[in-house]
Amino acid sequence: MTDDQEPTPSNTPAAPDTPDTPDTPATPDVSDSERLLFGGELAYDIGWGQHEGAWLKLGLWTMATGLPRLVGMGVRLAHLADARALRVVVAAELGRGIAQAVGLVAVNSVLGHVLAAGPTNERLTRAVPALAVVAVTALFGSLLRSASTAATGTLEPKVQRVATERYLGLVHRVELAAIEDDEFHRLLDAARYGADSARRMIRYCTNTLNSAISLIAAAGVLTVLHPALLPLLVLMTLPSAWSSLTISKQRYISFHTFVQHARAGHLLGQLLTEQDAAAEVRVHEVGPFLLSHFRNMAETSEREQTRLARRAARIGLIADGAGGLATLLTYGALGLLLWSGSMELAVAGTAVLAIRTGASSLDSLVLQITDLHQESLFVADYERLCTEAEARAIPAAGEALPERLREVRFENVTFTYPGSAGQTPEPTLRGVSLAFPMGKVIALVGENGSGKSTLIKLLAGLYLPDAGAGTIWWDGVDAARADRGQIFTRVALMSQSFYHWPFTFRVNVGIGCPTSPIDDPAVEAAAAYSGADTVLAGLPRGMGTLLARGYRGGHQISGGQWQKIGISRAKYKDAQILIVDEPTSALDAVAEQKVFDQIRALAATGQTIVLITHRLHSVRHADVIHVLKDGRVAESGTFAELMDAGTGTGAFRDAYLVQAAAFADSLPAQREGAAEARAAEPW
Repeated sequence: MTDDQEPTPSNTPAAPDTPDTPDTPATPDVSDSERLLFGGELAYDIGWGQHEGAWLKLGLWTMATGLPRLVGMGVRLAHLADARALRVVVAAELGRGIAQAVGLVAVNSVLGHVLAAGPTNERLTRAVPALAVVAVTALFGSLLRSASTAATGTLEPKVQRVATERYLGLVHRVELAAIEDDEFHRLLDAARYGADSARRMIRYCTNTLNSAISLIAAAGVLTVLHPALLPLLVLMTLPSAWSSLTISKQRYISFHTFVQHARAGHLLGQLLTEQDAAAEVRVHEVGPFLLSHFRNMAETSEREQTRLARRAARIGLIADGAGGLATLLTYGALGLLLWSGSMELAVAGTAVLAIRTGASSLDSLVLQITDLHQESLFVADYERLCTEAEARAIPAAGEALPERLREVRFENVTFTYPGSAGQTPEPTLRGVSLAFPMGKVIALVGENGSGKSTLIKLLAGLYLPDAGAGTIWWDGVDAARADRGQIFTRVALMSQSFYHWPFTFRVNVGIGCPTSPIDDPAVEAAAAYSGADTVLAGLPRGMGTLLARGYRGGHQISGGQWQKIGISRAKYKDAQILIVDEPTSALDAVAEQKVFDQIRALAATGQTIVLITHRLHSVRHADVIHVLKDGRVAESGTFAELMDAGTGTGAFRDAYLVQAAAFADSLPAQREGAAEARAAEPW
């Protein structure tokens, strides 16, 4: 069914089992449910989804040539996490390989004595020293395997922790523009897989090293026994290696097909049980609809799994036939060597053991390298993320800001957000010049898209002006050269969507200044200032109450109560500049007035308040009002100056009068609502 065809009510019939090559994935049978609910096949555009085709191009020769690079990547991560444990793993695996080689040589000696002429007891007596060597090497190998397993188990969690800490430590310091960049965010999502893959790489590297050393040991013994035996090993093991690689690819395809449907099933199940959707699920009777689509997608997944399982069975049958033929040829060659007298029977017996050991090691090596290669793709993403994060990091130092700041001044500032590939974006701010005098209330107003939020991000040091397009002066210090950390300490931000941290009341207030231990008396004082002390009084565990749903002991509070906590957080930080972005958009008139009274009270203590709002009546008492329009400053002045018909552009005055007229029309309803609000104390 093509994308432009209408889906039929019944399930789509299973796709035919096409005879495409084993290394090429068939196009998955996309269910009608996926088309209807999700617009097509569910697939991530991030992480492992980007590497599906890359892994399927892997072949035996590519694996062999790429092995040193892959192992080197794992070794670097392990050395960073625990160099001592890494040395133990390497020494133990090398020791196991040597023990295995010595054991095979000793087995050859045992067979030589046992198959020699003479009485049985004499032959067995002569074989005892060699048997002792076999036993000792077996014991030694077991001890080394235990040491390697213990060291690997120590390395794995350390590697994951170090890898995770590294990328988190880099990412939290990148410029905000990087976090808002879709390409950087895709890399970040992929790197999250990489940190987990780094852990798994350690075990795969250890197993790969073990298989490679065992294979080398077996090959070395065969070469010593007879030069013709090494090609026989290759002949016997190549079909098995091809089989392992091909079936692993089929398992990989199956995994990727299954995981998409598993995600969809999980999503549908989550929607059926999600609290936010519960009302509509019941009132609109959505449950049967979602269940029917879950069944449709599950049946599609079952058909795909069945098709892949049958293909894997055919591949295994072909490989077994080829392997059987290769085994027949190998043992036939051994028989000819024995028949011609070119090889002794004891040597032939040792050769059989070495060939079987080498074949098993090669099978294991192929499987481990395939797993290692998959994980390496994600670890490579992780490394690219770390490199990119270092390149896009906020500078750690810079010019110091004045101790007593007089004003922050924008001078002909232009700012442009990065555009999509092939697009030339338009500037969001264009030649903006304005000032923020300290100790004042400065209001920024303007319609949506006028550039207000972008401007305050520049003020907070989150963005810098376009190169060569204006300057932000902190007195005489250019923000582009300033110590950005000092800018951040001078600014507190309170927005309509300020973050509700899933932590305790204490932390939600104290996180405004997390660089020093949280001071409980200061938290209480900030809460009393904002009115959040009434919220605190109602919490079951006081400041230690967890403000997050879904956790044991978690407590849910209202939006108005969160608003008080947000004001407390700003008060606790006690920054020189407080940026307040639409703090009352979700509140009624009474609650809104209380918030603005508290904000003005903060200004009375000497803080500089930068207020962004669409509600123009709330900026009447601002010392300066800047009106933005289309990324430019349309006019600036006091409320009285902007309302004077003889001055300014009239942009503020016209907007204010429109809002005032709308308010006057709804005044009776507002009075009734205010009375109810006072009675109910909604926030």
